[in-house]
Amino acid sequence: MNQNKFKHISSFRRISLITVIAVYFLILVGGVVRSTGSGMGCPDWPKCFGSWVPPTHVDQLPNDYQDIYLAKRVKKNESFAAQLAALGFHKKADEIKNDPTILIEEEFNAVKTWIEYVNRLIGAVIGLLVLFTFYRSIFLWSMDRGITLLAFFNLVLVLFQAWIGSIVVSTNLLPWMITIHMVLALVIVCLLLYIHYRSYRLKNEIKYKTERPGLLYGIMLISIVLMLTQVVLGTQVREAVDTVAFQMGNMLRGEWVNMLGLPFLIHRSYSLLLLGLTLWFIYKVYKYSLRNVSLFKWTQAYGLVVLLEIATGVGMAYFAIPPFLQPLHLLFGSLIVGIQFVILLLLKDQKKLNVEKPFHENA
Repeated sequence: MNQNKFKHISSFRRISLITVIAVYFLILVGGVVRSTGSGMGCPDWPKCFGSWVPPTHVDQLPNDYQDIYLAKRVKKNESFAAQLAALGFHKKADEIKNDPTILIEEEFNAVKTWIEYVNRLIGAVIGLLVLFTFYRSIFLWSMDRGITLLAFFNLVLVLFQAWIGSIVVSTNLLPWMITIHMVLALVIVCLLLYIHYRSYRLKNEIKYKTERPGLLYGIMLISIVLMLTQVVLGTQVREAVDTVAFQMGNMLRGEWVNMLGLPFLIHRSYSLLLLGLTLWFIYKVYKYSLRNVSLFKWTQAYGLVVLLEIATGVGMAYFAIPPFLQPLHLLFGSLIVGIQFVILLLLKDQKKLNVEKPFHENA
């Protein structure tokens, strides 16, 4: 590989890695937005109270500002409902039209407004990073067109995610819209990780392997599917927390967990299944002493983050859902999905795994 090609690949890997880290940071910030109840700090999108720099005091807004922005959101929701109906989602369209919670307009709160505004600023910066990632991928077109095409698709996906974010605001944080928003964020992360890993293979001139990945690959694939399901369950628990908090007037936090009901019980019990699969996977990796340093390191990271995820979950369950633990719990859950995906890529590129005997017995 000549020096010029090596330079382009190295540059792309740096920017794509920075973009992945930035997206995870945005997920953390999004968790802060949710835990502080700042999701509707800005009632419009992409501006905030009709301005690129939001107000700091209610006196800067007209007296009927709630009616003004409610009318704008209703108009946007009617358009979105019509689009859903045209695509055949008539039930969801009717839910949006008839959901009374969508018509609730929050009073101005400077702290919540600026938390949401900072979240949007960070999102805009990440959008530029994704655009730059695509730009740098163009230089790899002659070496691997797949990287460029995937980087372009990721850019389109990010633009779609931004639009979904605007719908989340206009529908007043409708639960299933928040779930879609979260799942799309994880898809974006995994896609960025894939093109970053693909450039690693390109840099090291690793050829694609066609061998059947083996038992470990199957365990990890199942683990990813189950983890994504757990993330969706987690968003439902988060909505249940919001409902209980509203009913309790944000008082008596120690009683909230007992009032969460079935979603929380399923989420908690389901985590035991995920923990069992994680321990099984780690056991298999170490038992068969696979000759893959990267796999060992990512497996160690996997186990550590799973423990952190469980610790934050236990902390919320037994210590009255501390607000600072909520974004950390979301971040660790998102990191687990990303790490699982990287491990899956490593296993896919590894030669057919012999899980009958450890390697030292096959020497």
